[in-house]
Amino acid sequence: MIDTPVFFSGIGGSGMLPLASIVRASGGRVAGSDRSLDAGRTPHKFDYLRSLGIQLFPQDGSGLRPGMTLVTSAAVEATVPDVVRARELGLDHVTRPQFLAQLLNSAQRSIAVGGTSGKSTVTGMIGWILHAAHRQPTVMNGAVMKNFVTPSAPFASALVGDPELFVSEVDESDGSIALYGPEVAVLTNISLDHKEMDELRGLFAGFLGAARKAVLNLDDPETRALAERLTAGKVVGYGFDAPAAEVMGKDLRLLADGAAFVVEADGGRHEARLAVPGRHNASNALAAIAAARAIGVRVEDAVQALARFEGTKRRLETVGAGADVTVIDDFAHNPDKIDASLATLRAHPGRLLVMFQPHGFGPLAKMGDELADSFARGLGAADRLFLPDPAYFGGTVDKSRGSDWLAAAVRARGADARYMPERAAIGDALVAEAGAGDRIVIMGARDDTLSDFARELVERLNKRNG
Repeated sequence: MIDTPVFFSGIGGSGMLPLASIVRASGGRVAGSDRSLDAGRTPHKFDYLRSLGIQLFPQDGSGLRPGMTLVTSAAVEATVPDVVRARELGLDHVTRPQFLAQLLNSAQRSIAVGGTSGKSTVTGMIGWILHAAHRQPTVMNGAVMKNFVTPSAPFASALVGDPELFVSEVDESDGSIALYGPEVAVLTNISLDHKEMDELRGLFAGFLGAARKAVLNLDDPETRALAERLTAGKVVGYGFDAPAAEVMGKDLRLLADGAAFVVEADGGRHEARLAVPGRHNASNALAAIAAARAIGVRVEDAVQALARFEGTKRRLETVGAGADVTVIDDFAHNPDKIDASLATLRAHPGRLLVMFQPHGFGPLAKMGDELADSFARGLGAADRLFLPDPAYFGGTVDKSRGSDWLAAAVRARGADARYMPERAAIGDALVAEAGAGDRIVIMGARDDTLSDFARELVERLNKRNG
């Protein structure tokens, strides 16, 4: 248990809320602040935090007290009043990943899930397998795990169990993945996202080197290249196409409501059935099975548990339908995730009306051409892409490349893309244009109000139909 009171600045963030929840449920004293709270955004999230016994303050330094430890998210800059006040009081100050690393590295058994895509889903799958196997894990996830949602826990991105069995997704975007030394490191894939490829290769190689076991996706060329640099006894490979995989997927069938395949491991064959769609989720399931196996869970038990895995929020999540139009909420925000989501969606009938809100101006500067390639490649001739201005919550940033640029780049590649700065105007256009059988897809990250926007569209479509 954490002895000193902990103040989380940026407590509403996807990586901060579950961490604060774990500390509070473990008996720790927790308080926090968030600029979204000050702005009146997503009030239901902050009501939930208060229901846990967490006291919330404005992000003006007023919540800090002597003896506290300050934990800050990546979005909290050194000039934020909370940080300034903590310096004045001489408080211990750690970043979110530094604090998380303390918890994970001190556990007797730990699984850390890294990779460009799939981290949250794999973490949720592993957590569910261990829960079903009565291992009572503590799980730190960046997404809400539907299996653990209850009326009193609508934001179930954390599961509090045995602190000596700790499962967490870990992030490479700020280089902090180097802080973790897990028993089992899972690497789903490596592709362009927050950093250049050479830097990513180095970060992930260090992550695998610090672990006792490395569970690796041998279907991914970049991950396979790292596997070749590790000692054979350390690597647990998984995949559908890699002959060297210890946990092998065979006979994959992509279904409208999920996937079915055979898992071969340890001389046995097990029929797997998922309720989450797409080849990428079948691969995620192999990762989770291999990770659970690495700490002693039988493959057949892991396979049986995954048949009851309900998925994570905002991962191709069907929010509802109105006027025979389905509304889907999706976290896809980098080229790899967008490719996977569009491939899964295009495998089933129905025109796609996609709103993609870039998760910042920085990502557009770094991977704008690759994003344009993904949309142009993934959208059909009848599909349409709508682009509002990027998410922006303050701070210094280069705004020279915006959504207007991205729309032009997608059009230049032959797909239908429209720039409309205001999200409200896009909502009007979607409701007016969507016809029977169409699917509206709301894509983007770092902005919880996207889910509210998706739910509002369902309500508007139902009213239109009425």
